[in-house]
Amino acid sequence: MEWTQIKREMLKDPAFKREYDALEAEFQLASSIIERRLAKGWSQRQLANRIGTKQPVISRLESGSSKPSLSLLQRVAKALDATVIVTLKPESASPRPRAKSAARAAPQPKPARRPASAAVSGSRAPRAATRKQPIHN
Repeated sequence: MEWTQIKREMLKDPAFKREYDALEAEFQLASSIIERRLAKGWSQRQLANRIGTKQPVISRLESGSSKPSLSLLQRVAKALDATVIVTLKPESASPRPRAKSAARAAPQPKPARRPASAAVSGSRAPRAATRKQPIHN
């Protein structure tokens, strides 16, 4: 039996398909990094040196065995003359109805503003009260 047939059979299982689909973004990311790196003719070590890291970091990134930071992805993208695009999409085709927030239901009063002459620290008196008054004889 060929891999494509095995894969087709396994994807019939809803639990397997859910896990497989969940890894799609990571697979696409790893594939695009490998593709761009190879197009430049670089080894993993060469890419690592260009972004100031070690070869095992690139290996883990390309194998999908790590959860890279956005900062690392941006450094890799810059070295590969690429751009990182991060998007958030709804999980389903039809968006869920949004619940009204408590803030929209009843407007909250704004907190009272402190007078400009009030001191920052609660233990100090306002500046006007601490000024020395001229003594009249």
